[in-house]
Amino acid sequence: MSPDELDKLMSDCAKDAVVTAADEFNIVLDKTPESIALVDDVLLSFVDKYHDLALEDEAVFTICNIFGAYIGEILKAKLDGEWIYDQSNPQAPTVFLKVGDNTYAFAGICYERLVNDSQVSVFAYYEKALANHKFSH
Repeated sequence: MSPDELDKLMSDCAKDAVVTAADEFNIVLDKTPESIALVDDVLLSFVDKYHDLALEDEAVFTICNIFGAYIGEILKAKLDGEWIYDQSNPQAPTVFLKVGDNTYAFAGICYERLVNDSQVSVFAYYEKALANHKFSH
């Protein structure tokens, strides 16, 4: 996958997150950093609304990827990051956002909140990523 194709895919996924949040929960994601706090609510709302169906592999994959892309696109615009498609594990290729020397797994942090620990905050992860680069700009 070329960098341009990956950029388009992640941009499209982020748009899907906006539409999904609006359609499913009447939550407006307006592409501002503040709206990332709403993603925390949206992720748990999937479990409230769909129960175990939200935790089926395909649903988890889609939910985590679109909302991970949404968060990543905001940070990417703010810090001039780039999407990286990591195929080192062919069974589970992963997309990271690379900013400077750091990479961020936004889909992974969405997965943590959705599946493993509802106390994990994607907004806190975003804030930490932002803080990592505060002094470099």
